[in-house]
Amino acid sequence: MTKEQPVAPEVNPPGDIPDSQAFVAYTSAIGHYRLDVPEGWARQETGTDVSFIDKLDGVSVTVTDTTTPLTADAVRTHEAAQVEQSGRAVQIVDVKDVQMPNGNGVLIQYTSNSEPDPTTGKQVRLENSAYLFVHSGKLATVRLWAPQGADNVDQWQRMSQSFGWS
Repeated sequence: MTKEQPVAPEVNPPGDIPDSQAFVAYTSAIGHYRLDVPEGWARQETGTDVSFIDKLDGVSVTVTDTTTPLTADAVRTHEAAQVEQSGRAVQIVDVKDVQMPNGNGVLIQYTSNSEPDPTTGKQVRLENSAYLFVHSGKLATVRLWAPQGADNVDQWQRMSQSFGWS
């Protein structure tokens, strides 16, 4: 089986979240977490997990059980390796410990190919940030993605910093 190759990033990437984007608070009673998400994005929930998607942009939260300590070294060995194996042409850029307003976490930054468009088969190179947070034996992964080069720094910061366990 041929390994999928990274597609070239767009020169003028689509996917910038407008600076005027309104955000709403989302709370998962089952997952016991909350975060701010862009208003109007399509929501899909499955148990404790949720995703919000608009065209090529998205944010998702997955919750799993864990007994592993949350450190950048441990995440490099486990979660980052899983991301690399399960994604499309994943290239890990960085794994580091981060201090967030609602607690410490680990950030995995990586690029990947999008799923092929069902009509055209076209793929887009994506930037991804996955923030990992642990609380009471639960691991939450907050993943944000957009076309590589899109200017979403402020919006991604708002979403990732708003995450908190409830």
